[in-house]
Amino acid sequence: MGASPNLSDAAPNERAHATNKGSPSAKATVNDATTYAMTGEDGSTASDGVNYNSASEAPIETLDTKAPEVVANKDDTLDNDDAKERRPPLPPRRPLLQTPERPKTSGAPKRPVLQSQPTTALSSVDIQTLSFPDGTRGTFSTPVSRSVSETKLGHGVSSSVSSLSKKKNLEGSDNDDNASLMSYAPTLKANGDLASLLDDGLNAQSPAWKLLNSQADHGEPIDEAEEFEDNSLVHFDREFDEIGEVDSKGGNEEELLIQWKSKLKHYLILSSAGKPIYSRHGDQNLINGYIGIIQTIISFYEGSKDPLTGFTAGRTRFVISTDGPLYFVAISKLGESDAQLKGQLEALYMQILSTLTLPTLTHLFSNRPNTDLRRPLEGTESLLSSLADTFTKGSPSALLSALECLKLRKSQRHVINNTLLKARTDKLLYGLIVAGGRLVSVIRPKRHSLHPSDLQLIFNMLFEAGGVRAGGGENWIPLCLPGFNNRGYLYMYVSFLSVENGEPIKDNISENKKGKTEDEVAVLLISADKESFFELKQMRDDVVNQLEKNGSMNIIKAAVRQGRPKTTDIAPGTPLRHFLYKSRANVQFTMPSFDPYYNTLVNRRRLMNRYQNLHSATHKKHSHLKVLHCVSRDSISLAWTTPQFEFYCVAGPNASRAGLAQGANKIIQWVKREEERVFIVGGAVF
Repeated sequence: MGASPNLSDAAPNERAHATNKGSPSAKATVNDATTYAMTGEDGSTASDGVNYNSASEAPIETLDTKAPEVVANKDDTLDNDDAKERRPPLPPRRPLLQTPERPKTSGAPKRPVLQSQPTTALSSVDIQTLSFPDGTRGTFSTPVSRSVSETKLGHGVSSSVSSLSKKKNLEGSDNDDNASLMSYAPTLKANGDLASLLDDGLNAQSPAWKLLNSQADHGEPIDEAEEFEDNSLVHFDREFDEIGEVDSKGGNEEELLIQWKSKLKHYLILSSAGKPIYSRHGDQNLINGYIGIIQTIISFYEGSKDPLTGFTAGRTRFVISTDGPLYFVAISKLGESDAQLKGQLEALYMQILSTLTLPTLTHLFSNRPNTDLRRPLEGTESLLSSLADTFTKGSPSALLSALECLKLRKSQRHVINNTLLKARTDKLLYGLIVAGGRLVSVIRPKRHSLHPSDLQLIFNMLFEAGGVRAGGGENWIPLCLPGFNNRGYLYMYVSFLSVENGEPIKDNISENKKGKTEDEVAVLLISADKESFFELKQMRDDVVNQLEKNGSMNIIKAAVRQGRPKTTDIAPGTPLRHFLYKSRANVQFTMPSFDPYYNTLVNRRRLMNRYQNLHSATHKKHSHLKVLHCVSRDSISLAWTTPQFEFYCVAGPNASRAGLAQGANKIIQWVKREEERVFIVGGAVF
């Protein structure tokens, strides 16, 4: 406040001394006919001139200090007795801990009452509202008794933190964080687990909830909430439309630039020499100028020994990642965090390594730093584009760095595993069965496991890019799995099966069938021997025949056709519309169907925005959040993290905190009961 040092803690004689020294106007002259006055208990004032203690705003005086002499007029001299009689009485001294108001003056407004404790003092109503980059607004209650340090919010979160389980103390100790019992408690306990974490008085409606309920009708009034969102996603369905090429005369360049700038997400890859390698939108002639600018900016910061990692321009975030001789740039208007964008750029780098391997990439640029990498990568642009589009649409697998498995009974999955093990050849390294983009079964060596990033590259190649499916029933693909070994190639035999009859898909597959990844079953057999094609083909035939005999193929088909369950099928009556549950030990996740609320591309992107905000807030470098509760105008959401799992869920705008907590507990208890059905626990090893 710019106040003078507080004298309230000094000894009485020291305060008296300081007061007399610090009040040069204690004995005033009467040349300007100024009179001193003291403010009484009733708030009446006369004029300025009283010195105040800055902490309490009370007049500074001691019992030993004499009252200042008051002279009415230079010409009318009073004797000492008359002056004593006419001198105004001193007001009663107030305790130092009280906070009286500053006396009114003719030239200054009334000063607000100061608080004895730190406080935000924003409003007399315990409701606060925040607006965030995605256009959402969060309204939440703020208990008056909490200090500023207890009401901090994570940046980029579209609502309030209703409660935190434990925080680090002021000395930086982790004792309180490690003592969070609820974070380590089994989730099969009573429904009070999450309720106790959210806050006491969970069933009571706060002023914020009353305000939200008064603004919306009861029921489900905001199923389509476009009007409450910003306009950035209105044309999201056009995000993946291709931009034409610049004609020879450049007459359409301005129009193409407008289309290019309207895109919400860009990925650029260039070499350290400034050579363009890949761009998701626009051809080389259109973006060459921007590539040169980006290369210049990055090189400038590298020359100053301060590498540039990102910057913001308006609503657009630029994130830069450097891997060897390559620069990767993500340009996003979707509100993603730097960590999330860096993870996406890392996946693009892994996609390049899966084609070239690290030694080949290093060798190319060590001999010629200005190498044009587009020629060695020719034909793989579709893999990069499909991976980039997956990130733009929103991928729970990429967000959580985990895999999704097809829900099967433990005994049924055990039969499938044994079928793969019995048909295994000596040259097999990994064997997988994948259905609808979800993992059904995997067999592996004891000391080796498949990294989720490697499986993400495989799934992208098989189910998103479309090139492999277009090749027909059988494929022999050399690829590098960087998570396993980034210095060499493995060889993958791929066979797609029809869900209807289990037969291999023929080359003349219809265009409609090519795009239905949810209805496809694939057998993947990976070997380190490039001459093992025929052995792996024979193994595939044996596996398919045995699965048909023991009925496992029909079980897989039925599970694929059934699809994911709805949240109301899992927990009847729950207000939750969608959730993500990640098992940290298994590095796998499960989720319900997107129907009926998120079955469009735009609504699914909005849902992923919610999850990205929750994930970003709970995974910040210095974040210690265990429970995060967010409120926006069209939904409420919850994040709950423990050493065993991560849980994120979204409900409608009228759901109560009690209903949200109870719904979350029901879902988590269901996952625990069905753990060996929704996850592959351990897997089959040889």
